Amino acid sequence: MQLQLYGIRNCDSCRGALRWLAARSVPHAFHDLREEPPSRELLRSWLDSPHASRLLNRRSTTWRQLPDAQRGRADRDPLPLLCAHPTLIKRPVITDGSIVLDVGFDPVRLEEFA
Repeated sequence: MQLQLYGIRNCDSCRGALRWLAARSVPHAFHDLREEPPSRELLRSWLDSPHASRLLNRRSTTWRQLPDAQRGRADRDPLPLLCAHPTLIKRPVITDGSIVLDVGFDPVRLEEFA
């Protein structure tokens, strides 16, 4: 199985996850959310996963700059906001190609997939 990591190159969590995987020779591919924003369908599948509640990064600069009305709508349906602002996605999103395995970098949890 080749893991798929979705994130941003200059994100500390993404760099940590990539170093961790490389040190263990775990096959993986990296997708930069700025260069390759995820499709609406892919985002929908992520939001349908058990990890959906962790996908929206409410600590990001982008989130803090949004008007209150947009933030309120995101609580009901985050899909349009994530499509418009992929940097609001908590990073990294780690999948097996179809199923979200984890959101964020936690070496203990990632050990399950290495």
